[in-house]
Amino acid sequence: MNTLKAGDTVPNFTVNDQDGNPVSLSDFKGEKLVVFFYPKASTPGCTAEACNLSDNYKDLKKHGYRILGVSADTEKRQNNFRNKYEFPFPLLADTEKEVINAFGVWGNKKFMGREYEGIYRKTFLVDENGVVEHVIDKVKTKDHAAQILEII
Repeated sequence: MNTLKAGDTVPNFTVNDQDGNPVSLSDFKGEKLVVFFYPKASTPGCTAEACNLSDNYKDLKKHGYRILGVSADTEKRQNNFRNKYEFPFPLLADTEKEVINAFGVWGNKKFMGREYEGIYRKTFLVDENGVVEHVIDKVKTKDHAAQILEII
């Protein structure tokens, strides 16, 4: 599976958010997006990353960016995660991996000598026309907003 890279057009998708509402890429036409993929809601690294983006949401918004969080978690798990930390952005419950596969962020991973399939922690900056501007491969979970703000 090929991961999207700068210059690639993001294929349209429609998946439900944490509240069961359908969300499509086309809903954000004319807006810039930060699309961040994380392995599992409510785990330490994912919580640190999402909270850091939430804490810096106003700065990202000032630069014209909306934020979408994506994992393969269920709507219920995403809803609990969002409500617990009061995130100001939607979390997509991509249980069928439609968005995950469209961006190419699913594959073999290694952890503590064990191999398994899962979501790569990556962030994509997408322009108003749905074209990838930048990909962050090495996400710093505790300081992710700073990584993004350095680029934009």
